[in-house]
Amino acid sequence: MGSGGARAPTPRWGRLLGGAALLLLPLLLSAAAEQTSPGTACSQNTNRTCEECLKNVSCLWCNTDNACLDYPVTKILPPASLCKLSSARWGVCWVNFEALIITMSVIGGILLLAIVTCCCCCCCRRKKRNRKPDRSEEKAMREQEERRVRQEERRAEMKSRHDEIRKKYGLFKEENPYARFENN
Repeated sequence: MGSGGARAPTPRWGRLLGGAALLLLPLLLSAAAEQTSPGTACSQNTNRTCEECLKNVSCLWCNTDNACLDYPVTKILPPASLCKLSSARWGVCWVNFEALIITMSVIGGILLLAIVTCCCCCCCRRKKRNRKPDRSEEKAMREQEERRVRQEERRAEMKSRHDEIRKKYGLFKEENPYARFENN
């Protein structure tokens, strides 16, 4: 298609992702509005509740010593010297880092497996479609083969007719048409 052609319709999964993003946007905005100002220190919420500590997204709650700590932004996961992963909480109080890591790994694996499966299915369908000719192509191939067979029959018939005419008038083709003339 040229550059001025009509666009193809958006795939279903594209619409679903767009709809999911629109549904999650208000949730993210409301969560951002509830957060306290980033200027408050996390250590002020030590020995209070987990919910109060985690209102600030830059804070990490450690269940073992009820401490509210600054999240180490230079590292992805908090080091064990700061707080064990099984007792560290971030974002919500009911999920620890171990469960979060396992859950995210499983979800990532499932998504990756789903994407690979979809790609394989699409490739198999495309190969199947390319391998199997449609009815019009099959009909055209059959007709072409029939024409070729009829042409071969006509050629053989014409050859036999020409041979009969040559035989009738004594014009048979000799085995070696380049024979030497002998002068006697």
